[in-house]
Amino acid sequence: MNVYFYKEKNTGNVIVSKNILDDENFILLKVNDEDASLEKHVPIYEIEENKLIVKVGEILHPMIENHYIMWIALVSKNEIVIHYLKPEDDPVTEFEYKEKATIYAYCNVHGLWKSSVK
Repeated sequence: MNVYFYKEKNTGNVIVSKNILDDENFILLKVNDEDASLEKHVPIYEIEENKLIVKVGEILHPMIENHYIMWIALVSKNEIVIHYLKPEDDPVTEFEYKEKATIYAYCNVHGLWKSSVK
């Protein structure tokens, strides 16, 4: 499933859409998939039975009030599942395993990151 992530100019809220938006109030987010910064942002996963255990970064991403992973999403052929995080949470979650899905993570400072499930 193709999805697009947008940030609303006025509120900073991020939305996901199955369609391209033609609205000047929303900015299309660029998706990163290679981590060149000191903090690690690319979601990584392990498969355990029928679950994907997802962590953000080989070294866990910091989770402090002014710099944290706001959510982790799994986009598969038929669905979008989003798990929201708070600064005091670990940047770790689990999803039902979906072959050929895409995992997204959104950092409030460094934006949108992704990796693909094999």
